Amino acid sequence: MDGYGSNAAFLEGVFGEHRIGSTRLTWSPDVSVGWINGRDVSRYRNSRYTTSDSVWLAAAGARFHYGDADAWYRPLFFSFQPAYHSGRTQALSSGYEFVSTLGWQGKHWSFQLRHISNGSMHEPNRGETMALVGLAFNI
Repeated sequence: MDGYGSNAAFLEGVFGEHRIGSTRLTWSPDVSVGWINGRDVSRYRNSRYTTSDSVWLAAAGARFHYGDADAWYRPLFFSFQPAYHSGRTQALSSGYEFVSTLGWQGKHWSFQLRHISNGSMHEPNRGETMALVGLAFNI
């Protein structure tokens, strides 16, 4: 947020894939639990919402893929999840947020760009944007 980095960690579960009609678009139920560490940004120390609190969040939604199983772009995905979280910060100021993720899911690796925001339903609405690298397990 505002150029100040922070650590974040997420555990995610993606379930069985479902084709949407006769299209090449599929969706899978997708759940996440995550943590975003607080950070000390001096200009927000005396604000109603500071930046020092760490936040836990839980989210559930859908992950979407497009294309045939052997298409080169098939590992690319977009997911959208409504989320509930534990704290209030300059970046995440309401009890609910929306998690949007664009990523690539390989057999054992995942690379994701994720944005968490309340969609301007409550101010301030700075949001959190992050790059995530993950390990994938087929359980």
